[in-house]
Amino acid sequence: MQKKFGSKLSGGVVCPIKRAASVDFTFPSAISSIILRMTLKTQLNDSVKDAMKSGDEVRKRTVRMVLAAVKQAEVDKRVELDDTAVIGLIQKEMKNRRESLEEARKANRSDLVEANEAEINVLQTFLPKAMPADELRALVQAAITETGAAYPADMGKVMKVVMAKVAGRAPNDVVSAAVRELLQPR
Repeated sequence: MQKKFGSKLSGGVVCPIKRAASVDFTFPSAISSIILRMTLKTQLNDSVKDAMKSGDEVRKRTVRMVLAAVKQAEVDKRVELDDTAVIGLIQKEMKNRRESLEEARKANRSDLVEANEAEINVLQTFLPKAMPADELRALVQAAITETGAAYPADMGKVMKVVMAKVAGRAPNDVVSAAVRELLQPR
């Protein structure tokens, strides 16, 4: 049995809505898994909350720094960043930590070395599994063949194709080094 319900919209228009007597609101597992998938920004926010509850100062400080970088990028570009862009920002933060780590080692500052290593470990938890070097080389070689690149001047064309396929699984500097190596004239 169906009943008709109506509601007044602005302007005095009545919108009829049909309602079934029994409605099943369960979702198939495939749909619910898509709906429940968290974005990387949501994971970062949840991680800050968990760190605050547990008292993990390193995790809280590191994730807040990443969230600040994300927010700044969103304000600068006036768009909401997707997971790929957030992964790029995390990789950039990792690169900064690695550079700081090297400088701290040169200066014999064990406290800074320890702090940077701890922050790197926190950041790595938000990145996808790293791409093996041999898989990256094969991907670069396929992109070189696909684009017809033969000289180092063609690096931009190859990088564009490779970066679309890598999807954050390898840092930009590692990818560019592999492309540069394989584009060297023989």
